Amino acid sequence: MKNGAISAKSLTKNYGEFCAVNNVSLEIPKGICFGLLGPNGAGKTTMIQMIQASSPITNGKLEVLGMDTISDSREIRKKIGVIPQEDNLDPDFSVRYNLLVYARYFGIGLDEAKEKAEELLKKVELTDKADQEINNLSGGMKRRLIVARGMINEPELLILDEPTTGLDPQARHSVWDQIRIFKNEGKTVLLTTHYMDEAEILCDELAIMDSGRILIQGNPKELIKKTIGDNAAELVALSFGKDEETLNLVEKKCKLMKVSFSRVTDRIILYGKEIENIISEFKDEGNLTDIIRRRATLEDVFLNLTGRQLRD
Repeated sequence: MKNGAISAKSLTKNYGEFCAVNNVSLEIPKGICFGLLGPNGAGKTTMIQMIQASSPITNGKLEVLGMDTISDSREIRKKIGVIPQEDNLDPDFSVRYNLLVYARYFGIGLDEAKEKAEELLKKVELTDKADQEINNLSGGMKRRLIVARGMINEPELLILDEPTTGLDPQARHSVWDQIRIFKNEGKTVLLTTHYMDEAEILCDELAIMDSGRILIQGNPKELIKKTIGDNAAELVALSFGKDEETLNLVEKKCKLMKVSFSRVTDRIILYGKEIENIISEFKDEGNLTDIIRRRATLEDVFLNLTGRQLRD
């Protein structure tokens, strides 16, 4: 893709006999927020490591900001910002000094680094904490500082690896605001997250990975409509045991009518245009305690594609 942010062609990464990323082709244009989703072990982290030129590729070709990750790795790292999942701030330094030290990695002079640090602290609302020790910050403050640190070099591409894990709603929305501001400046965001609502809200486009391959890619709302439709309904059983009989009948009816559905413990989730036809047959059953109508979500798509089995 000419002038694209990321271009991967037949990208493969092997660790011995294990294939972590398997023949992936991906084009991400500049100026958007792109989500890379998948269960644990899907290959997301490996993809991120190759994109930030910190892990060599096995086969294929990968360009970031128009540069080759093999021959131009240093130049790429100068132009990207990375917000890691883990808290890796230096506890021996103050909030401000964490930014100043990090700026030196990019060859930014002290005077310029001080100016950038003050601007970023104001942007993430940490000016009044500038001289505080890191251990005195809340989890949300630390995440905001890590976001600020990732922007110290004025990157063209910002990579965020599960940036809001463990945050309360207020801190989470603050990070969302910084992502939106960065994107609105014409920059590109690459986001990994396990929160499907976060991906649905923030991402212009996304890809869902599993077992090293991309299963589906596109605009979140369009993917939902294309994959399972606009609406969903949950039919909830009274309890386990004999009351599951109704759910078994619903399941058989769905298969007969070729209606998409998911079986989840005490309920069946229905998708598509035939929802009301099936509900009308079972709504008076005494074994159903509730019928919940709702819109279909990206989480429905994710679970339908990758399954509900726990991953390590």
